[in-house]
Amino acid sequence: MPEELPRAAIGLVGVSKRFGSHAAVDDVSLEIAEGEFFSLLGPSGCGKTTTLRMVAGFELPDAGRIVLKGNDVTEVPANRRPVNMVFQQYALFPHMSVYDNVAFGLKVKRVPRSEHSERVQEMLRVVSLEGLDRRRARQLSGGQQQRVALARALVNRPAALLLDEPLGALDVKLRKQMQLELKRIQSTLGTTFVYVTHDQEEALAMSDRIAVMNGGRVEQIGSPREIYERPLTAFVADFIGSLNALDLRIDELVGENAVMRLGEVERIVVPVGGGRRPGETVRVAVRPERVQIEPAGSPILNGGSRLEGTVAEIVFLGMYTQFHVDTPAGRLVSHRLADESLAPLEPGSRVALSWEPEQASLLGDGAL
Repeated sequence: MPEELPRAAIGLVGVSKRFGSHAAVDDVSLEIAEGEFFSLLGPSGCGKTTTLRMVAGFELPDAGRIVLKGNDVTEVPANRRPVNMVFQQYALFPHMSVYDNVAFGLKVKRVPRSEHSERVQEMLRVVSLEGLDRRRARQLSGGQQQRVALARALVNRPAALLLDEPLGALDVKLRKQMQLELKRIQSTLGTTFVYVTHDQEEALAMSDRIAVMNGGRVEQIGSPREIYERPLTAFVADFIGSLNALDLRIDELVGENAVMRLGEVERIVVPVGGGRRPGETVRVAVRPERVQIEPAGSPILNGGSRLEGTVAEIVFLGMYTQFHVDTPAGRLVSHRLADESLAPLEPGSRVALSWEPEQASLLGDGAL
């Protein structure tokens, strides 16, 4: 990573933070572009909230630098950083009106009162709360309170908005609606959003890029599609969506593909690039929706992976059906859409599973 980050809205350079003997954040470096919706994704205790709090200035790093728009703000107090933060608990003033809650940030920043009305009404339009400016905060629904908290954080036009699991208190249906609203608001304003969540679906739905964190370190940074389809580590592959993971012993190399043969027509094929040798064992991942399932004896897929096995279990999940199949490489799962035409299958049926080489990923072990 370069020493200076003039084009990045936010940069972390070798940032670490310990609490006693526990390394909450361990040598994290990343760049967040101007106007990007960037998510920090990972399980509880992975360091994502501590990372966000260091960007906000609520925690000081033990090592490394925090850079905002090319300026080193590592030692700058939170109230002098050009960022605002939204928490899961909205911390609205229940006795105050929507207007006064939103205007509160302008008062704190000593914005001239003559500008308050125009800026507050502008934000209320952005968050779709026009006409509710005189309503008390306690009279609002959970989704409306979330919008007020967003408007209050955005009315000062921060360089970046930091959001710490802000939808966690909402029910599932409202949370999905607010995901779309958050993305719309971010796109409308062009403000840089940094979003902390443990919800993979939420991160995939809203983000331009995602940093997946584990044990205080960043395991992978990429677009939602890259993270999902090309996981770099076993942790990322397992954490994002459902997964088939296989141990592959390389029997031969064909171009940039490694091949393991399990029978006359059964094989697993995965792209490995260079630097591999026959006899090595590697970890391979393939998503269940990429695994085709057909009756045994179906035509062989040229060049791809193919395994035969027995259906052990069938699980109907509404939009799709899961087929759990026992194969010589272990149990694999295939997802098929509910309206997809398939030959009749039931537990005990002999089937063939297949997928193209590029639909599998080679997994590593370490963090970035």
